[in-house]
Amino acid sequence: MVEEAKPKSDCFEVKRRPRVLVLLLGSIGDVVRALPLLGRIRRAMPDAFIAWAVEPKSRDILEGHPWLDGLIVYERDRAPWSFIAFLWRIRRERFDLVLDLQRHLKSGLVSFASGAPERLGFAPENTKEFNHLFSTRYIEPQPEMRLKLLQYQAFGDSLGLAPAPIEFGIEPSVAEREAADKLLESAPEPRLGIILGSSWPSRVYFADAIAQVARELAQPCDGLPGLFPVLLGGRAEAELAREVLDAADGLPMLNLVGKTSLRLLATVFTRCAVAFGPDSGPMHIAAAVGCPIVSLWGATAPERSAPWGFADLAVRGAIPCHPCYLRRCPIGRECMRRIEPGQIVQMIRRVLEQKFSRKQL
Repeated sequence: MVEEAKPKSDCFEVKRRPRVLVLLLGSIGDVVRALPLLGRIRRAMPDAFIAWAVEPKSRDILEGHPWLDGLIVYERDRAPWSFIAFLWRIRRERFDLVLDLQRHLKSGLVSFASGAPERLGFAPENTKEFNHLFSTRYIEPQPEMRLKLLQYQAFGDSLGLAPAPIEFGIEPSVAEREAADKLLESAPEPRLGIILGSSWPSRVYFADAIAQVARELAQPCDGLPGLFPVLLGGRAEAELAREVLDAADGLPMLNLVGKTSLRLLATVFTRCAVAFGPDSGPMHIAAAVGCPIVSLWGATAPERSAPWGFADLAVRGAIPCHPCYLRRCPIGRECMRRIEPGQIVQMIRRVLEQKFSRKQL
């Protein structure tokens, strides 16, 4: 029988070696934005065993993370049988505390199946599909348009953890640095990272506009250097990359679409002077490693999802239906079409003015 959840109560009682599960299966961007909470838990409970339940698409960003002791991967493509095995694995680990950051029915079932005596989740008004019924207590209700990263931080507040710096702990290894430098050896500095795709088709920018931005920024302007464009994305963006290359009219570009893991992508961003692209997981990865990112917004809102530290570089399409939160746009992504290439160029040059002083040039 599912327990009746209770509102926020006393802080979690830390045991000698508490076993903690972070439950966030989903998107790359969400996983990246939850990393500062992981760091906060690690600082407060240095001796704890901390594991993360995740799906394969986000696994790479967590593999070998210094704040984690283990990963429990749900092989979604082999469901439903893989889900049963996944639940048994969660149960066998005998966690003391589960943090359900997912807020859907599936994560609620996983949290409940863990058997953990403490199962902390979102407040009922912030959940879907009766997720709240599977938690033993809740964090404070969150404003819908509060940054997701800060919503995740509210779990640390509810546990009574000391405040901690917002850090992501994504540090490239020597091998990853060498691999990134090899990939980029034909792309002279300074480089412009161009994120092509997004998990929602409604958020994708247009090839002709991307190419126009790349052409304008490739030219030095007012003492600022030209930028060498590097196309970034997964295999699903291969066709869009070809369209951008065709629209660029012979402008030299490096096409890395489909050639990087998430970890390697993070390292590539450390080698870029600046990047731009739509609301996406790679956008958050860029911000996490300190690469200035000009983000493009149409179907979704920067108030909720802006990349940490770079919210002032958000560019949105001016249209009454923004934000609609539709995965597929019924009017041809008009919001994204209304983002002029010149707006992006202007924003990126603002970044360059701060990054490159006259003395450095």
